[in-house]
Parts: sequence; structure tokens; C-alpha cells
Amino acid sequence: MKISCKIKWVATIITLAGAIATALMYDPLNIYLLNIGALLFLIWGVMIQDKAMITVNAGLLFIYILGIWIRI
Repeated sequence: MKISCKIKWVATIITLAGAIATALMYDPLNIYLLNIGALLFLIWGVMIQDKAMITVNAGLLFIYILGIWIRI
């Protein structure tokens, strides 16, 4: 299995865990998990050179980091 495929699946699992944490109101764990998932998907998007994945996940990462920054 290629490293890009492994990154994609780890990112998927972490992002789903973040969504579950959001649904169960585990705050701020949800934001941290979603940050990690977005970062991994951003890395994966760069690896496969998918501009849509890069754009979406860079935007999400910015929004999630902003959410952490506002809480501090």
C-alpha cells in the first residue's frame, strides 16, 4: 500500500472521529481532531496534486486553527 493511500485512510478515520466528537459535544477535542484530519488531507492533496483537495483542506485548516485561536 502506498504512503499516500495510508495518509488518506488515517485522515479519513481521524476526520470521522472529529465529527463524532462534534456530535457528542466533546469540545475542544473535536477541533483538534478535525485540525489533524484537515492537515493530513492537505498533505495528501499536495502529494497527489489535487488542487480542489488542497484548497478545501487549506481553508478548513485555517478555519479550525482560527477556532482554536479564538478559544485561547
